[in-house]
Amino acid sequence: MPLISLRKSSREAEQDLTPRSVAEECYVAALDNLAQYAIELEETTTKAYQGYLKDLAREVEGGTPQALAESQGTLRGLLRDYKDRAAAYISSLREELSRTASGLQRLIETLTQSDGNHESRLMAAVKQLRELAQSPMAKPVAEALRAASDSIAEELEKFREQQQLTVSQLLAEISLLHRRIDALESASSAEDLTKLFSRQEMERRLRVTVAGGALVLIKVDGLKRAALQFNADVARQLAAAFVKRLRNNLKPGAVVGRWSEEGFLIHLPASCGETEEIAKWIREHVAGSYACLLGGKIVRPAVQATVEVIHAISGGSAMEQIIGRIGEYFDPQAG
Repeated sequence: MPLISLRKSSREAEQDLTPRSVAEECYVAALDNLAQYAIELEETTTKAYQGYLKDLAREVEGGTPQALAESQGTLRGLLRDYKDRAAAYISSLREELSRTASGLQRLIETLTQSDGNHESRLMAAVKQLRELAQSPMAKPVAEALRAASDSIAEELEKFREQQQLTVSQLLAEISLLHRRIDALESASSAEDLTKLFSRQEMERRLRVTVAGGALVLIKVDGLKRAALQFNADVARQLAAAFVKRLRNNLKPGAVVGRWSEEGFLIHLPASCGETEEIAKWIREHVAGSYACLLGGKIVRPAVQATVEVIHAISGGSAMEQIIGRIGEYFDPQAG
């Protein structure tokens, strides 16, 4: 091959590689920036998340095209997991805010009662001491009485100021919590998909429901296995991913509950035909593997689903039979 052709081929190869190198460099920089500017939650959670992102950046940098392609799923899993943890963190902040507000309310009530009783009595006692100090009969101890009354009045004023300071500090703490929650919510509008109606709540709702609609019972085989094969957190992620896929394909008005660890229940305000279509979709689409995170790496535990439909729900006493049938379906040994 002529030398000029070799040089031309070399230049063309460099031109082909340059955009890829630039894209790779930008991708690595984006991963580093995601780590650097991560929303700060608990220190251990945030540091672990930042470490996983930095490790991923180093794996991608100078890696193979296959490593670059696989990083997409890992990055998506990391972002999803951190979003869920941010939601849990916001929820804990709300609970802390509620406790602090309740404590402040109790303190204000106590201080209000105190101001109406103890302070008024103390001020009345100080007044009596000062009047007694002015009495001709108290001349030998008048100075001591005046000093005592002034000291009591001064301490009472200090006590009042301390009360006001305590209330101000609590108000400042609540304001700080409000700002922290607002900042986190603006950065992450996460939804905790594992929060479903419990078995007890589903039973209560069914007992008060009117006739109509249908129930879809879903046994999900694989959640317990994921906990044993990996850990409880992977099982939680797997359940959340399953519920998300399920909810995304349900019409408004559907109520989803978790009857047991691997048993899910849907109450549908739908006709028999619509319910059968939904059940068919569940059988065909919710089974399979789901991407979950374990130590910053993607793992893919799988689930299988079996579905049963109960049509024409009846209210009243017949509902007890339906509830018993649900229990037998999810736990045949208990029947």
